[in-house]
Amino acid sequence: MELKLDKIDHKILNELQRDGRLPNVDLAKRVGLSPSPCLRRVRLLEEAGIIDRYVALLDPAKVGAGMTVFARVWLVGQDEKTVNTFISAVKDMPQVTECYLMAGDCDFLLRVAVADLDAYRQFQVLYLTRLKVVQSVKSEIPMQKIKHTSQIML
Repeated sequence: MELKLDKIDHKILNELQRDGRLPNVDLAKRVGLSPSPCLRRVRLLEEAGIIDRYVALLDPAKVGAGMTVFARVWLVGQDEKTVNTFISAVKDMPQVTECYLMAGDCDFLLRVAVADLDAYRQFQVLYLTRLKVVQSVKSEIPMQKIKHTSQIML
């Protein structure tokens, strides 16, 4: 379903991105609607797939995954079978929190969340480089997190 977004929809989406558990009554007040029309708009945004899902954002350090490593991956080929084999394997790796098929130097860019450098090395040796479709991996270790958000401002 194609839904044309207006300013009120943008306000609703911005508020829900800040707090997905915001009660409808409070959301309605913040966006200038009464509760029933506000709830109706939220339901339409959900049905249209604009609101994909609601999640809890965790503090990685407090759950034993405080280190982020970016892994650039080169495959042995770019044919459909090779690419799909890699994609299928990565989907089953819980340490990989993001995976992008890239245009440019490498084939894939992964964001990997682990406890520490030893845990990343184990992940790389036991899972990533054991895939026959992986030619090489270059790991990038960020020194400082400057900005991290999941919010898309509208």
